[in-house]
Amino acid sequence: MHSSPTTTPAVPDLASIQALARQDMAAVDALIRRRLASDVVLINQVAEYIVGAGGKRLRPMLLLLANGALGGRGGRGIGEDAHQLAAVVEFIHTATLLHDDVVDESDLRRGRKTANAVWGNAASVLVGDFLYSRSFQLMVELERMAVMQILADTTNRIAEGEVLQLLHVRNPDTDETAYLRVIERKTAVLFAAATRLGALLADADDATCDALHDYGMNLGYAFQIADDVLDYASDAATLGKNLGDDLAEGKATLPLIHAIAHSDEATRARLRHAVEQGDSDAMPHVLAAIHATGGLDYSRRRAHEYAQAAERALDGLDENDYTLALRGLARYAVSRDH
Repeated sequence: MHSSPTTTPAVPDLASIQALARQDMAAVDALIRRRLASDVVLINQVAEYIVGAGGKRLRPMLLLLANGALGGRGGRGIGEDAHQLAAVVEFIHTATLLHDDVVDESDLRRGRKTANAVWGNAASVLVGDFLYSRSFQLMVELERMAVMQILADTTNRIAEGEVLQLLHVRNPDTDETAYLRVIERKTAVLFAAATRLGALLADADDATCDALHDYGMNLGYAFQIADDVLDYASDAATLGKNLGDDLAEGKATLPLIHAIAHSDEATRARLRHAVEQGDSDAMPHVLAAIHATGGLDYSRRRAHEYAQAAERALDGLDENDYTLALRGLARYAVSRDH
């Protein structure tokens, strides 16, 4: 008599993950709309424009999933505090987008004009400040010092990341270590804060909070590296922004860093010049060098390593729909096309 093999549950795709989180995300969206309101009309217009653009709302969803994984709906349910903190995380993220697009002089995001292209730089920076300070009002309402500590540290690290990235603009000497340091502060720390906060709200122990933090941090690296690959491997219609924007902004991301490090002297000089000048006309040469040195494959491999590290961080947790969803997001991060 044959014993039947134990089947491991399937890891869900993005649509299934979104369906799992839909009810809670609707509550978060309602809260975001409610708490965005200001009696200054321009704030409402700009904030609604950028928040209304949608996007995947990945960061708030991560907080909810982490909270659910540690006894959310199965136990006391994912509560209002989690909804409120998910909104805080989205406000912080949105503020950084507004400031980012001004610094980068971007005119397209998610396939439509950026707020600074519509209302100008001053309005974008000031509404970004409004969103930051509104997020702090929301977190203070919860009266939990540990929560405030995490978010205060996180926003400070993000600000450091913005400045650090500025130092690397048009700098062809940016290496992989420096590149990863920017990703850590600009992207990964907010992912890690979201997942740690989800664990904290579930009253998880320190080791579990640390595990969820590690998951978020590694997922952030995987997500951003995969994003940077798309800037050289996608097309503008799919990507929702101009292809080669990173090069035009003088940003050396991993595919190009790898190409500079592994090209012959003449090609290296040409690539360095393209970064220094922010020369998007050099895109054909840059793409050729990236392909010749295997820059995309190398970058994809690095993204996969981080995604796998994210999954490993979940190994000690009980398996449920939410932990499977977190695994699914790690796989989605490195397999998406936009």
